[in-house]
Amino acid sequence: MPFIKTFIEDLLIYEPVVHNDSRGYFFESYNEQTFHKEGVDMKFVQDNQAKSTYGVIRGLHYQLNPNAQTKLIRALSGTILDVAVDIRKGSSTYGKAFTIELSAENKKQLLVPRGFAHGYSVLSETAEVIYKCDNFYSKESEGGIVYNDPALEIDWKVPADKAIVADRDLQHPLLANCKNTFVFEK
Repeated sequence: MPFIKTFIEDLLIYEPVVHNDSRGYFFESYNEQTFHKEGVDMKFVQDNQAKSTYGVIRGLHYQLNPNAQTKLIRALSGTILDVAVDIRKGSSTYGKAFTIELSAENKKQLLVPRGFAHGYSVLSETAEVIYKCDNFYSKESEGGIVYNDPALEIDWKVPADKAIVADRDLQHPLLANCKNTFVFEK
């Protein structure tokens, strides 16, 4: 089974089957049939890619309803610490952060559903990240939480004096004050 459940409901790790031989490797980074067999049904409509240097922290970002996005994140090169925070009101894990190292080497991916804030830090000299989205980006629907909110207790694995954070990300509110339209549904 290529999906591993995390302690946060609906947040999944995807580990594709990698075929190695003397030429290198081959794997399906996404196969709609594989996802559907596991009950993961969405249609991806947009791919985003970014390259960053060591110490860059991007996030924590999300898109508000009705433009919320599910994301499938992976590292094309280098290593990142990927972070997802459950912001679904009524969830037993509301405000809890999940972290995982994603790298070109381990080929793991994180499926971050709607209702989560997402971000990552770059742990290698550089890293290229790509993520698929099931809804189009909307500037009017941008939401965010400041990356160093003490209530989230996230260790970004980057020393504070080496962290590189965009000014706009420094302006995000704390989780307690963020604009949030998500409600946990089961």
